[in-house]
Amino acid sequence: MSDERELMAERERKAAELRAAGRNPYANGFAPTHSMADLLARFPAPPPPAAEQKDGPKAAEPELLSEERFRIAGRIIAHRGFGKATFVKLRDHTGELQLYVKKDKVGDAEYEIWRKMERGDFVGATGPAMITRTGELTILAESVVVLTKAVRSLPEKWHGLSDVEIRYRQRYLDMIANPEVRAVFTKRAAIVRSLRRFFDQRGYLEVETPSMHTILGGAAARPFRTHHNALDLDLTMRIAPELYLKRLVVGGFDRVYEIGRNFRNEGLSRQHNPEFTMLEFYQAYATFTDLMDLTQRLFVELAGEVAGGPTFTYGGRPVDLSPPWPRIPMKDAVVTASTKGLLPGGLERPVLDDEAALLSWIESSGLGARADELGQGLRRSASHGERVATLFDQGGEASLPGDRPIFVVDYPAETSPLSRRNDADPSKVDRFELFIVGREHANAFSELNDPADQRARFQGQVDAKARGQEETMDYDEDYCRALEYGMPPTAGEGIGIDRLVMLLTDQPSIRDVILFPLMRPGE
Repeated sequence: MSDERELMAERERKAAELRAAGRNPYANGFAPTHSMADLLARFPAPPPPAAEQKDGPKAAEPELLSEERFRIAGRIIAHRGFGKATFVKLRDHTGELQLYVKKDKVGDAEYEIWRKMERGDFVGATGPAMITRTGELTILAESVVVLTKAVRSLPEKWHGLSDVEIRYRQRYLDMIANPEVRAVFTKRAAIVRSLRRFFDQRGYLEVETPSMHTILGGAAARPFRTHHNALDLDLTMRIAPELYLKRLVVGGFDRVYEIGRNFRNEGLSRQHNPEFTMLEFYQAYATFTDLMDLTQRLFVELAGEVAGGPTFTYGGRPVDLSPPWPRIPMKDAVVTASTKGLLPGGLERPVLDDEAALLSWIESSGLGARADELGQGLRRSASHGERVATLFDQGGEASLPGDRPIFVVDYPAETSPLSRRNDADPSKVDRFELFIVGREHANAFSELNDPADQRARFQGQVDAKARGQEETMDYDEDYCRALEYGMPPTAGEGIGIDRLVMLLTDQPSIRDVILFPLMRPGE
């Protein structure tokens, strides 16, 4: 029998002994009157004692703080027994507090029951608050109740739970062993509440749109496919809610937003999970430049609430969100990548502006023949704009400064099928992407509301799919019909909430901010 199995057998034996003594090891009906945080706030820590002492039966003569009795409950996370007395550390969802159980306080019979309690078990207790001689707030138990007997042992206290595979597969155990993990998800919830408050205060309406679509649209990505049996209908899980949200702008909701899950059938990485949470919002009578200003305010406000201000540390590097944020044309970032050696040398702006010159440079540099992702992407590119975008994706992004937010602008029209063309240069669209610490955090543009142009863009997506390009949109005839009824000038934006939480909580992987990330099934 393995050590783990032996420990489980011992705990199961104690659970059986509790039942034999008339105590249900999986009880119900104990309602605490106070949380740990309530009591810690009510009785602030006193000054440290003149001489440090270890708590023990003699050192813990109680100094009662009041005559009031408190009912608390939580999981035992530390346990120190002294024969006729025990100190345990209890944890609930708000914090940790010490409990002192003495045989002469709870009685012989109850103390024998209590001795079957171990680290990991849930217990309830009632008693007054006291301060031990080491200055620690403690509840002096007058009665104790067994609430839940844990039959598996918690990870060893000092080494904790460090195996990444186990942490992600057994998130419940990760949160028990590593309280800082719970703090990350508490902050995540606060970030989402703040996002809602930010947009609600500005007159946006929160809505919900379908998660199963008959037509693939709103982004260029490979979908997950499913089937509805009753309707005998093939469906895709949504890759973006964009086209439904813009239909609502057509219908008269001038400001809308949605926070929800998107699903993209793509690989796993530190930045990507197949299901992820997005905020998308749309504002009539606004442009993409208006959304730049709004995005700056949003990120700075969130950083103040979560990280204490616009300057903080991410991955050991300083980050400063103080506005204004620089705006860099995509082609300039590609030129910088060539200068820094991230792409072959000799790539200058006049070359990027001329299709024939760029094709010549790609051939002379050997990029088109390379087997890596850059070479494959260039071979798949069917237009000048797609080639420029591929060079940015595979080199230009890495050239961006990491300590400041950057708005990348001047995206090619060929890579932005839902964006409005720039009035001065129709080869570009009015679009930006926000990059912070080398990652894309937001994508926004002035929306295309010309139905004829939109039909042509959709047809371009159909043609690209026919050429073998996988990440394309379908032709959405109903959306074009909606535009024919008229959509006011509108700007829209998507922000990845998972990456935003990573940034503001200093987490290196998207799996650290998703409670249950997708993984291969374990044994």
